[in-house]
Amino acid sequence: MKIGFIGCGNMATAIIKGIISKGGVDCKDILVFDIYSPAVDKANKDFGVSVCSDEVDVAMNSDIVFLAVKPNIISTVLAKIDPVIKEKQPLVISIAAGKTIEFLENCINTQARIIRVMPNINAKVGEAMSAYCFNSLVTDEDKKTVETLLSSIGKVMCLDESSFPLFGVLGGCAPAFAYMFIDALARAGVKNGMKKDDALKIAAQTVYGSAKMILESDEHPYKLIDNVCSPGGTTIEGIASLQADGFENAVHNAVDKALDKDKRL
Repeated sequence: MKIGFIGCGNMATAIIKGIISKGGVDCKDILVFDIYSPAVDKANKDFGVSVCSDEVDVAMNSDIVFLAVKPNIISTVLAKIDPVIKEKQPLVISIAAGKTIEFLENCINTQARIIRVMPNINAKVGEAMSAYCFNSLVTDEDKKTVETLLSSIGKVMCLDESSFPLFGVLGGCAPAFAYMFIDALARAGVKNGMKKDDALKIAAQTVYGSAKMILESDEHPYKLIDNVCSPGGTTIEGIASLQADGFENAVHNAVDKALDKDKRL
């Protein structure tokens, strides 16, 4: 199986790294092209991938084609490779933000198996949360393939496309919210006399481990909270303070505002 990438930016590079690290695809069977040649050169140097001359070269020689270009040029790219899609019938996977399955289908003059994927920035460390949806031509085997590929960079789920805007907030924006919370914890540590590097390491690992507890246990988050809170202890004092200061409402408002912004774009 040969996998082509049109576009070799941060997200494409993260996916390439994940695929190779899992050992399922030989690096020479990953084909890349980007109009920014230094990005291609770096991918070739770092991972040993095969370099293509242009978009058509990628599509002509790939069983799977990842469209990893900016959303504003994806229609142009699809127009270029349209004849190849008709001839070779590769599986087309788009990671272009905001571009629907219908939009992608309307950019070409032939029928194609199209999967739309939305990963998040944590793909760079192999801990992304990704979602995908697909058109009616996609087979069960195609779905298994995309799940295998995306599992190399983290967790993956199939979602109805109507849920993608909300996923874009919960999965795409929320890493920044989490970074903000971790930084706030660390700054509170500094305020109380701890070195920033130490406080940041403690805060980040604590949040990482807490997330893992939720993912790997059958406990509801509030049950886990109760497990940490001793009667009259320090944790319940902090929880009461967060609630009094509107912590949950602030999170809800952030999600609502981000979702409203997405609808206006």
